[in-house]
Amino acid sequence: MKKPVILLFLILSSAFFAYGQSNVEIFDKYVDAARQDWNVPGLSIVVVQDGKVLLSKGYGVRELGKDAKVDTETLFGCMSTTKAMTSVALGMLVDEGKVNWDDKVTKYLPYFRVDDRYVTGDLRVRDLLTHNTGVGNTDFLWVWTPELSSDEVVRRMQYAKQAYPLRGGFIYQNIMYLVAGQVIEKASGMKWERFVNERIFGPLGMKNTFPNYEYSKNYQNRSTAHFEIKGKIQPIPEDIADPIAPAGAVWSTSDDIGKWVNFMLGNTTVNGKLLLKPETYKEILRPQVIIPPGGEYYPTAALTNPHWTTYGFGWFQQDYRGEMIEFHTGSLDGRTAIIGLIPDKKLGVYVFGNLDHAEVRHALMFKVFDLFGFGDNSRDWSKDAKALYDGLKAKAKSQDQAERAKRVLNTKPSLPLTAYVGKYSDPFFGSMEVTLVDGKLRLNVSGDLNAELEHWQFDTFLSNWSKPWWEQGLVTFKVSPYSADVDSVTVDGAVLKRESKPN
Repeated sequence: MKKPVILLFLILSSAFFAYGQSNVEIFDKYVDAARQDWNVPGLSIVVVQDGKVLLSKGYGVRELGKDAKVDTETLFGCMSTTKAMTSVALGMLVDEGKVNWDDKVTKYLPYFRVDDRYVTGDLRVRDLLTHNTGVGNTDFLWVWTPELSSDEVVRRMQYAKQAYPLRGGFIYQNIMYLVAGQVIEKASGMKWERFVNERIFGPLGMKNTFPNYEYSKNYQNRSTAHFEIKGKIQPIPEDIADPIAPAGAVWSTSDDIGKWVNFMLGNTTVNGKLLLKPETYKEILRPQVIIPPGGEYYPTAALTNPHWTTYGFGWFQQDYRGEMIEFHTGSLDGRTAIIGLIPDKKLGVYVFGNLDHAEVRHALMFKVFDLFGFGDNSRDWSKDAKALYDGLKAKAKSQDQAERAKRVLNTKPSLPLTAYVGKYSDPFFGSMEVTLVDGKLRLNVSGDLNAELEHWQFDTFLSNWSKPWWEQGLVTFKVSPYSADVDSVTVDGAVLKRESKPN
């Protein structure tokens, strides 16, 4: 009587195994086809479920024009998916009683300031992780002047004004994660880089994961950033996020990041040691703030139609097919990343890419969710996502053309070009210098970052940046109504006052 039962069990087990293998094969082929459809030079992907790595694989090449293939130990940037690591680091200190989520930030950083005194005084540790401090985007602090130290970036936040009331909205804020990193340093006695190395990467066995570019620069098997410039995809220099490391500077590989994905699926006991208490893990993934409709959320919501969108500590959140998903992208010039989790299904995926804003990452994440989470291979996510993003790209191009059509033709600058030459500065935005080179104005921002200014209309010029993958912006000079002199310059919304004239 037992033999049929045993036979049935073996048949079912075999069928389940074949089903699992089949899904891996299906997804493997799907990835490479999608990569080619989106023209991404290289991808590296890991899929984890029930504590096991179902797939860890590289696709394509590290750099266009070269033969080196992407493999499971090829280094890619994690960018903003680093934020979840900073949240876990703080969670470890919460577990030790060294930090409380509701402690005031000034308890650890008495020098920290934003422009609003009330916000400065009431800002809590948890607020640093949820993008709702009320402070607008301040990425220019490290994008324009990457040579600024982290301490100087934080010091300049004293000039950051409120864009909306504290805890009254949602504007993505990288610098607050840098501040969170300084809280970690003050509470633990260790620099953020050392803390994540010793407390997260080391215990998880992430031997090829680095907290910033400086730590990783000697690693040989690394991918190259790419950008589409004037219709041609080509390699570009690396964009370094070390000044805001806790917000987005980690580098890793698919083999290594799979261990992080497994950890974030709730497997927080490693080699018999509990790295993060269950209640702290739950708090990190608990919805902390609502992301309002029409706010800073991903366009893929048009395909998934979520009933709600929230943010945890370093995680975007929504419902999908009746499940709560946790995910986050990472982006720097020339690079992409995405991590996605369905914790209740113990399913996670991480996708690295080496082409700027190649949104195939979203398609592959949802394909994993469908295939491995729901056993459904019916939807072509790559096709749907590409149609969505191609449409958005076309719409943006049309809007740009409409704005350019408003240009007032046949105007001239109010003054001779020499009158615009000089230094301009602001305590918050820093200093810039306008020079005259070969009869054209040039805006010198920092280091090798500059822009040749092309006259647009009246006293407004277009910025043609030394980084050709940057979009043109508007640079407008304000001329004093009382004298033939320039008072200030506005660069992409930042106003800098005239500091000096050339001798």
